[in-house]
Amino acid sequence: MLTKTQKIEFIQNAKNELKKYGTVGLIPIERIPDKLLQKSKNSIRSDAKVLFARKRLLLKVLESDEKLKPIAEELKKQHTQHAVFMTNDTGFSIFKKLKANQLKLAAKPNQKANSEIVIKSGETSIQPGQTVTELKQAGIDVQIQKGKVVIAKDKVIKKDEVITAPISKVLRILDIKPFTVTIEPSLVFSQNLLFTKEILGIDKDYTLGNIYKAFNGALAICIEKEIINKYTVKRFMSKAYTNAIFFGVKAKLYDKGIVEKLLVNAFLAAASTNNAISSSAK
Repeated sequence: MLTKTQKIEFIQNAKNELKKYGTVGLIPIERIPDKLLQKSKNSIRSDAKVLFARKRLLLKVLESDEKLKPIAEELKKQHTQHAVFMTNDTGFSIFKKLKANQLKLAAKPNQKANSEIVIKSGETSIQPGQTVTELKQAGIDVQIQKGKVVIAKDKVIKKDEVITAPISKVLRILDIKPFTVTIEPSLVFSQNLLFTKEILGIDKDYTLGNIYKAFNGALAICIEKEIINKYTVKRFMSKAYTNAIFFGVKAKLYDKGIVEKLLVNAFLAAASTNNAISSSAK
């Protein structure tokens, strides 16, 4: 617990620090394991300064700068613990660095699966004994083969399914950690603009994926509506050429590119006739 003097000193020092940076953001840190918190802090140590303090002290720091009122207002609405970071780097860069630090967590009873969890079939390193009973109690098809514990069939816990106590215990036994926790800035103020977590999460891969998807959609429409442009012209020319050859052969037009196919057809027809005559002569 800080004394009144220490609180005043903290606020003043933080205000002075704030003037050195162009980007300020909020980081939710409630229920974040200390191991991940320390790892994440170290990953941005050279690029950002992080303030850990009570909400009231952080608000006084943020409210000292008129431009940061939106950040302060957002912090007021929050009912969970947050930290404030300051940097001259971009919010996108800090988001990416923090997002890269992840920690796998074991499942607890009554948690909901945030994605499908699969306990795969196959041989395990488990020794026969009480553990086998626990696996069976969790609804897992388990067998003893040549003295080894073998899961005979995949067990699937669907997304949003509640994880029971027996399943939770089995996941721990099998060292399956289905939950991933990471730290993500929830709001960033930079260059007089506010960036939410959804915007900060837009990276190169996400952007390229959306461009690729949009391009393919536009290309499909152009082909369907027969719109000619530099992306469809070769496809339409190829289609037109194929159709022209088809109709030329069908109409027996003696033209370049068609006469060869007519000769081939004539040869095949003649060969077929010869075969038929030879067969009837016998």
